[in-house]
Amino acid sequence: MNLPPAPTAGYIARFWSPLAATWIMMSLEGALLAALIARLPDPKINLAAYGVAFSIAILVEAPVMMLMTAATALVGDRDSYRRMRAFTHGLNAAATLPLCLLLVPPVFEALIAGLLALPREVAETTYGALWFFVPWTAAIGYRRFVHGIMIRAGDTRRVAAGTVCRLGAMTATAVVLFLFSDLPGAWLGPASLVVGVLVEAAAARWMGAAAIRSLAATGPGPAGTAGGLGYRGILAFYCPLALTSVIGLAAHPMLTFFMGRARAPLESLAVFPVVGALSFVFRAIGISYQEAAIALLGKDLEHRRAVGRFAAWLALACALGQALFAFDPLFGYWFVTVSGLAPDLAGYASAPVLLLVPLPALSVWLSYQRAANVLRRRTKPITVATIVEMAGIAAIFAAAGWGLDLPGVTAACVAILGGRLIANLYLEARG
Repeated sequence: MNLPPAPTAGYIARFWSPLAATWIMMSLEGALLAALIARLPDPKINLAAYGVAFSIAILVEAPVMMLMTAATALVGDRDSYRRMRAFTHGLNAAATLPLCLLLVPPVFEALIAGLLALPREVAETTYGALWFFVPWTAAIGYRRFVHGIMIRAGDTRRVAAGTVCRLGAMTATAVVLFLFSDLPGAWLGPASLVVGVLVEAAAARWMGAAAIRSLAATGPGPAGTAGGLGYRGILAFYCPLALTSVIGLAAHPMLTFFMGRARAPLESLAVFPVVGALSFVFRAIGISYQEAAIALLGKDLEHRRAVGRFAAWLALACALGQALFAFDPLFGYWFVTVSGLAPDLAGYASAPVLLLVPLPALSVWLSYQRAANVLRRRTKPITVATIVEMAGIAAIFAAAGWGLDLPGVTAACVAILGGRLIANLYLEARG
């Protein structure tokens, strides 16, 4: 991909907007599924079970999350494509194994039903929901690998088109199951999500064929470039990124565990995925900026000023967007009318939504900081920042949830915001 001498805001917006659309569409999945689950029998139990199962699936998926970043940064010729493809297949298989082990009944009883101290009906519903997530990790890992190749080739519109296929397949599956099956809501969610990601993985391979053929015709690059990396080099580059994802995504199950031992545990577990789904719509915009920044900053970060200025305006817009939903009439419309929460449950969402207003802006900032470090091949500071963030989340939750006796979901959102700010400040201090 050939960059202009100095990318303008318009050029950055045109390049990045399909990626933003991709992430926004993915973020709407959670909101749609939560709304359907809330309208099925036993909504409190099923929303709680779906939230627990999804948090486990996200944690299991964590090692493959950075394959798109790695492919964008490293795949530049035939040899690097083949090595990264083999690396991807091996990683997908290894990342699927923990979920399979967790589904062995004695293991599940010890780690999930026992450790999380879930009510029996929530634990049983969670166990069934997890079976649907078995193909989830490999499908996501493969499509993120192909999407990284497409982004490097500048073909971001087809990435968005693949997500349209995913959202369409997921929505159709959810509606059919909602209308014509008696599946519990907590099972409808993962069944629909997995159909969507399988369709998207197939669409990515088909739409990425041209970019892959172009790589197949490209000879190896010189030593030190993407093509010069062997498996050991890929592993050294990727391990800190994977560890970053594992640690970062562990926040969700960790907070699930904490909320189960704080005030209003069942209400918090039921409301948390709905609050998270709304916040993720705006955070996803910031997350989508990471790969765009990697592609646009330039090899020596020569476009840092233009890309950073765009990030600042984007951060402000994302925070203001979420702020609109923190107050009526949009608050009541979203949580009661759209999400289908009973008024008593919606009341538990009021403070968390307001607390999370700055989080989308911090997500944009973090994506920009990570992109700059990836291009410098400095992935270890990203990992350390994530460790610091997780430690901050745990400490802040302990103070807010157990020290101040805040409802679990409120304490969780205070902790999420504080932990993210600590990570941003750490990366800023590291330059």
